[in-house]
Amino acid sequence: MKLTLPARQPFNFRNTVRSHGWYQMAPFDYDEDENILKYVIRLETSKVLEIQIREAPDGISVEAQKKLTTAEVNDLTKTVTWMFGLEMDFSDFYAAAKKELKLAHVVQKAYGRVLRSPTLFEDVLKTILTTNTLWSATKRMNLNLIKEFGPALAWPDRQTEKHAFPEPAEIAASSPEVLREAVRVGYRAPSIHELAVRVASGELDIESFKTSGLPTLELRKELLKIKGVGPYAAANLLLILGRGDFIPVDSWALKLVSHEWYDGEPVTPKQVEKHFEKWGEFKGLAYWFWNWKYKG
Repeated sequence: MKLTLPARQPFNFRNTVRSHGWYQMAPFDYDEDENILKYVIRLETSKVLEIQIREAPDGISVEAQKKLTTAEVNDLTKTVTWMFGLEMDFSDFYAAAKKELKLAHVVQKAYGRVLRSPTLFEDVLKTILTTNTLWSATKRMNLNLIKEFGPALAWPDRQTEKHAFPEPAEIAASSPEVLREAVRVGYRAPSIHELAVRVASGELDIESFKTSGLPTLELRKELLKIKGVGPYAAANLLLILGRGDFIPVDSWALKLVSHEWYDGEPVTPKQVEKHFEKWGEFKGLAYWFWNWKYKG
């Protein structure tokens, strides 16, 4: 099964995939040389399959090795459209960016989209796993979580097995102790379990945030009510949701701003905010796609 999906222009497949570190985290699997993004997806019918996503003229192509019903094709189309933000319009951001030398590249490189997971539940958990740790540990915890709770996609001719991301009910049926000991997520265990229970029980309709009409400040308040989501995580999730009003200030942001404007001297979160205040609703995007002096 193969389908082609159009993207609002300008669009750059590679730059969208590499917009942040999600492409390095299972069930994503990115072939840098071939420029192919793979993802093990679970459809609404519970069918688990690996899809391959490639660049195509004016958009992307999606290929699966399994036959799909019309309803499953529609489900897949909707999901991948969301993952790549294919319908998003960045013309206002681009107009503002043209006036800033450090953002002059964003239109040419079609920056603006941030790669998303199929569900906001997955994005929230992955964001929680990025807090107060090294990137290598984030990837390990995420992989442990998937292997422990996610359904496997078996490959008869291979020694390895891939898994889809677990659904809330699969994590909710476990316990913080299992998350702490088997998955090794540390202090995050109660937060992850509580979120899974709230979503699985229907208490929290987290996916409705994708299409929420709430003003960004109100949506941020709702995100901050989630245990384990602080100002950094909320700002990160707002960017994923297409809201660029806040900067995800972490140790990396402090380092970038320190080298950009303060000759490497220590800075505060307020100083980070100060340098992007004028960008208003594009503050997070301006920070995210700034042409930074410091490359790490």
